Amino acid sequence: MASAKSLLLSSLLLAPAVSAQAYDSGSRNEDAFSYVQPLNTTILGQYGHSPAVFPSPNANGAGGWEAALAKAKAFVAQLTLEEKSDMVTGAPGPCVGNIYPIPRLNFSGLCLQDGPLSIRVADYASVFEAGVTVASTWDKDILYKRGYAMGQEFKAKGAQIALTPVAGPLGRSAYSGRNWEGFSPDPYLTGVAMEESIKGLQDAGVQATAKHFIANEQETMRNPTFNENGTLTDVTFEALSANMDDRTMHELYLWPFANAVKANVASMMCAYQRINGSYACQNSKALNGLLKEELGFQGYVMSDWGGTHSGVASIEAGLDMNMPGGLGNYGMVPEAGSYFGGNVTIAVNNGTVDVARLDDMIVRIMTPYYHLGQDVDFPTVDPSTADLNTFSNRSTWLREWTLTGEASRDVRGDHGALIRKHASEATILLKNEKNVLPLKAPKSIAVFGNDAGEDTQGFLNQANFEYGTLTAGGGSGTGRLTYLVTPLDAIKARAAQDGALVQQWLNNTLIATTNVTSLWIPKLPEVCLVFLKTWAEEAADREHLSVDWNGDDVVESVAKYCNNTVVVTHSSGINTLPWADHPNVTAILAAHFPGQESGNSIVDVLYGDVNPSGRLPYTIALNGTDYNAPPTTAINTTGVEDWQSWFDEKLEIDYRYFDAQNISVRYEFGFGLSYSSFELADVAAECLAEGLTTAAEAQPIMPGGNPALWESIYNVTISVSNTGEVAGATVPQLYVTFPDSAPEGTPPKQLRGFEKVFLEAGETRTVGFELMRRDLSYWDVVSQQWLIPTGEFTISVGFSSRDLKAVTTITPVSA
Repeated sequence: MASAKSLLLSSLLLAPAVSAQAYDSGSRNEDAFSYVQPLNTTILGQYGHSPAVFPSPNANGAGGWEAALAKAKAFVAQLTLEEKSDMVTGAPGPCVGNIYPIPRLNFSGLCLQDGPLSIRVADYASVFEAGVTVASTWDKDILYKRGYAMGQEFKAKGAQIALTPVAGPLGRSAYSGRNWEGFSPDPYLTGVAMEESIKGLQDAGVQATAKHFIANEQETMRNPTFNENGTLTDVTFEALSANMDDRTMHELYLWPFANAVKANVASMMCAYQRINGSYACQNSKALNGLLKEELGFQGYVMSDWGGTHSGVASIEAGLDMNMPGGLGNYGMVPEAGSYFGGNVTIAVNNGTVDVARLDDMIVRIMTPYYHLGQDVDFPTVDPSTADLNTFSNRSTWLREWTLTGEASRDVRGDHGALIRKHASEATILLKNEKNVLPLKAPKSIAVFGNDAGEDTQGFLNQANFEYGTLTAGGGSGTGRLTYLVTPLDAIKARAAQDGALVQQWLNNTLIATTNVTSLWIPKLPEVCLVFLKTWAEEAADREHLSVDWNGDDVVESVAKYCNNTVVVTHSSGINTLPWADHPNVTAILAAHFPGQESGNSIVDVLYGDVNPSGRLPYTIALNGTDYNAPPTTAINTTGVEDWQSWFDEKLEIDYRYFDAQNISVRYEFGFGLSYSSFELADVAAECLAEGLTTAAEAQPIMPGGNPALWESIYNVTISVSNTGEVAGATVPQLYVTFPDSAPEGTPPKQLRGFEKVFLEAGETRTVGFELMRRDLSYWDVVSQQWLIPTGEFTISVGFSSRDLKAVTTITPVSA
């Protein structure tokens, strides 16, 4: 068999495109949201179409899974062909995704459950802080503990497989509707978040699912559309194709998934859209070549729900499990049949699919099951799950499921306290004029905004609910609240300790159109707290980067008269904050989606019980039009293949773009204030490996790829001091600038290290950053390997991407 390397044509990437048509880079409209792709008459696109990569590599148990692999093979040897087909095909049942049990082998089946911040189809489960929120902590320990706590809840509800965490979307576009489910548009930060989250989930005994693999960077046109009254093959438009070059794939979008594989993630969920013309769930270069061969992935690939568009082609391309199994609406119409199921049996019997490929699919599915000990005393599926499951209610079940054990189990434990702590440490203080925060026992407080109070339309997060605080976004990544601490309730409870007067106005329309001085009793409050929210959801991209419900007007109206206006945003991500420089807006806090303890966590920061240490995991620009790479939202042609998105910005997304183009921003990547002050000094770099060469030594592939890429080759140390009067945490960040010998298009600087450091007032500590070979390498499209460029690297350490305090240089490889 030819290797993926020999099949790849230098800078060309991925599976063949279906169409020879190509598109130019398009144009933006005024609000920088719509990205129309006009037809270009050139014959070939900017990015090529590599040959397919076959066959799908077999799992070998590398990475410590050898014993579990042997058990999986023994299990597969006992299956009939029909049972094998069931093992790779989702079925209607009590969970969001289900694999049928095989009682004769004492196999109770598999339960797959959403999602990224909660076990969604469940009662008495916690709603944790969102991915973008926990990423804002820049705290590896919190990332792990959140994953572990979530894993405990999934397991207690009987779910072997958690459909989390998210590295796709990475965050190419500020407008993507699902960025909040993931962590950051920076691949290094997201990679660390993926690795720690996966370790936490799987240490708790639950299989993690890294998703959505790969280039799933917008919601618009993520799925094909069909002719009205047509069949499932009568396609009006194929789903959008995300088109990128080989280097961009490796250095941006594949980077955090490599961390996931290194962490021995159990499963990967392939994405909806196409990649360079081929659907992600049947893209053999992506699944066989990049994931299973180059990265040495040992787990199984499952489809996103309804993301399978073929049978044999998908199996040969590397898809191991078809979810949820049927065709039709997101694959949830079992009577419509399945690309897998009985068709797998037929394909093996007629020789179209080698039974050895089918066996490997099941070995991959069962190896993490045994590795995590899920064959021994694993909790049964909570019977109440079936009653809450709107994806496959009981009327759709093709077989009866035996549900035993306690119903409506309360699995929350003490996680409320954990969520409160995590969300407060994730809160980012963006502005604090004259140190108005923390609050100093004010006697008169005015609370404004429809985000402050109770959710008046119930605890399910909704796109159109006007009144109520926002704790999570929408779609499969949301959560079912069992209780909610609102900001208003928490403020009232805290203010009562000081005998303070709290007044509230929650109608945004009223606030925005009223002279608010007519509302105050009896005089100007000491502080005006304004709570704003911004919704985002699956299956829709954001239309603007402003806050919702006339929030900008609300701030202007309050700040016009209140000279101490503090603004808190509960948002899916980026807001442009046009009032940030208003002299009466004295403080701004970004709290994102904080989960069920929303009010308590923000009050802890407002009153100084927690010294804010959150940092931006993205860049806040001055204007929405400053961002590049908006979603493609329209085409001006009618060809079936014409939905295309060219990733022409390549490596330049978020701060990399703003730095490369020298664009001023409102708040830079990594920025965040504290109630204390910190300094850095004495940066030093020590080489840990003598005789470094440009290319890594070839070693047998392990999970994550060539092990040499993960070896530490430099240690950078720096002295960090708390020079203020308040104990607190800060986040020194390390950025690398590559030498001039690096290829054109290398970003001016790239994050390659960070540490959350807690310091008492006056305390100084030394912090170390270990740089791996991968951190100092670029992906060479010709040799198809990671290379360290020759010459001098600049190592900069600071408190944000544009606040770099200490600089040194290293030369790993001389010219």
